[in-house]
Amino acid sequence: MLSFIGMIIAGAILGALARLIMRGSQNISILWTVVLGAVGALVGSVVASFFGVAHTDGIDWIRWALSLAAAVIAISIYLSVTGRK
Repeated sequence: MLSFIGMIIAGAILGALARLIMRGSQNISILWTVVLGAVGALVGSVVASFFGVAHTDGIDWIRWALSLAAAVIAISIYLSVTGRK
């Protein structure tokens, strides 16, 4: 249960940061922002584990950067599929 709540919190933070980084306005709801941010967190963690940088001493900056990039890509794909601008 705690990991599910952590995924929601990470998704909300990463989704909001991804939308701030992206150029222009994104006409998507808060729910989709959290969901796509959580997808980015999951994909970023998997990629970081693949490269062996998922667990380091201190804060895992590389994992969070990969998660943020994945969230930006997920939001971009969502916007292109739904046709929203």
